[in-house]
Amino acid sequence: MARILITSALPYINGVKHLGNLAGSMLPADVYARFQRLRGHEVLSICATDEHGTPAELAAAAAGQDVRTYCDEQHEIQKDLGERYGLAWDHFGRTSSAANAELTQHFAEVLEAKGLIEEVTEQQVFSIDDDRFLPDRYVEGTCPNCGFEKARGDQCDNCSKLLDPIDLIDPYSAVSGSKNLEVRDTRHLRLKQTVVEERLREWVNASTDWPPLAKSIANKWLDEGLRDRTITRDLKWGVPVTKDGKPREGFENKVFYVWFDAPIGYISATREWAEKTGEDWQRWWRTDKGADDVSYVQFMGKDNVAFHTVSFPATLLGSEEPWKTVDKLKAFNWLNWYGGKFSTSNKRGVFMDQALELLPADYWRWYLTAYAPEGADAQFTWEHFQGAINTDLANVLGNMVNRVLKFATSRFDGVVPDGGEPGEHEAWLAGEVDARLKAIAEHYDVMDFRKAAAETRALWAAGNEYLTRAEPWSHFKTDKDKAAVGVRTGINLIALSAIVAQPVIPTAAKTILDAIGVPDENRTWPTGKGADLLDALPRGLAFTVPDVLFAKVDDDRVAEWTERFGGAD
Repeated sequence: MARILITSALPYINGVKHLGNLAGSMLPADVYARFQRLRGHEVLSICATDEHGTPAELAAAAAGQDVRTYCDEQHEIQKDLGERYGLAWDHFGRTSSAANAELTQHFAEVLEAKGLIEEVTEQQVFSIDDDRFLPDRYVEGTCPNCGFEKARGDQCDNCSKLLDPIDLIDPYSAVSGSKNLEVRDTRHLRLKQTVVEERLREWVNASTDWPPLAKSIANKWLDEGLRDRTITRDLKWGVPVTKDGKPREGFENKVFYVWFDAPIGYISATREWAEKTGEDWQRWWRTDKGADDVSYVQFMGKDNVAFHTVSFPATLLGSEEPWKTVDKLKAFNWLNWYGGKFSTSNKRGVFMDQALELLPADYWRWYLTAYAPEGADAQFTWEHFQGAINTDLANVLGNMVNRVLKFATSRFDGVVPDGGEPGEHEAWLAGEVDARLKAIAEHYDVMDFRKAAAETRALWAAGNEYLTRAEPWSHFKTDKDKAAVGVRTGINLIALSAIVAQPVIPTAAKTILDAIGVPDENRTWPTGKGADLLDALPRGLAFTVPDVLFAKVDDDRVAEWTERFGGAD
């Protein structure tokens, strides 16, 4: 039994996340965690809301709330939405927790003791009309790299280049829109990333289990040359800057930079989980306490890779303490909305709460996994979504379940029939089962989610092909034993199909397995030969026919959704 620690990029607190956020981190992390749990491994799945920094303050101000109240409300909203999507976290924490403040301050003091943090005086944009310094996202303007006119002061959303606010062309205040800005001196703490650059490069190059996208982004940053970065900001909302356990002189009105404290939230959320459960968090995070045998897997969108392959590792490695670093980093491209980007700030696209108003979670889980933005950016369109749901879920899986169980109810009294012996059609299907199960597991192991979903769909399709070959309904009057073999094999395949679908469509899979009467202890990842798996259910086992598993999406609904949310021009 392996021990696997799974984290997904922390969702910002500034409102409900869109489907691109779900597809690029939280959902694949859950699918992978569910698969590994089914195989009997010890899995710890951790996530949290990222609550500090500019986005939280701006969103709270827009909502007319103080920032703590806003974050309290939004955390509960995001936690509830995640649960409604079936995201089976072991713990969903908060970076505004006391545990995260304590750990962040600890890392800062340790890094300073190692000579990796220094006090510096920097130039920073000050808004005269707002009477405040404007760090990072409080400043917007034109990107000096690509010319994008709505670049933020920390990063350009168009070309992903990291920026300083003073780099922007024609900058203005994101708070008030004022261009009455000037550059003033301010004191900050700077993390000397350049000192650990070679250690980072060695660590990145030694990481053999990273997909090409993650490794290429990390090496691009390193090859372009790291630069030391400040880790404090002129804000009130965040982790206070301390020294020797007391407020640091001259930094009383500053906090740690959100990108310094946010990844530490993975560790602090694990501590919160341990406090709640009585478990030992250190066996997951400290290599001197047993974490050396943990496989740590991270999931994130490509825009977060640099922070997780350079900034956060610089903190962990630079501390020279025995912290667990990531073993496998799965990076995703972007799920785009009709050729443009989903956007939380611009309310562009479909958001997690809105999607559940349209269809149950499994519809979205399937689509976003089976057509995930892995090898390249993916385009969401209503027409593509409609085709995938109608073909994959309604026609292939739903049709097989409905055909077999309804026929078995009317002809075999609603029980798994006895009689007859497997023949050539069953042998063919057993071979398909062996091949598909092997491929599905292999793809999940290396986190190729589209391929795993494609093989899952192929298993369902093999079931429909088998029914076409075996034709149990045509044999019932002339050879009841032959019909019984076909129905029995079909019911076993339905159960098997539901078991392997649990990582992606857990609610529908449970509905199928409950209807057939498969005990919980028999819902683990299938092992053994296909021939045995296709005759695993007890003969005489009673079952029921579930309601329609997946309703087709008709053209009228697509037209309605296009009118509501937009689509092709």
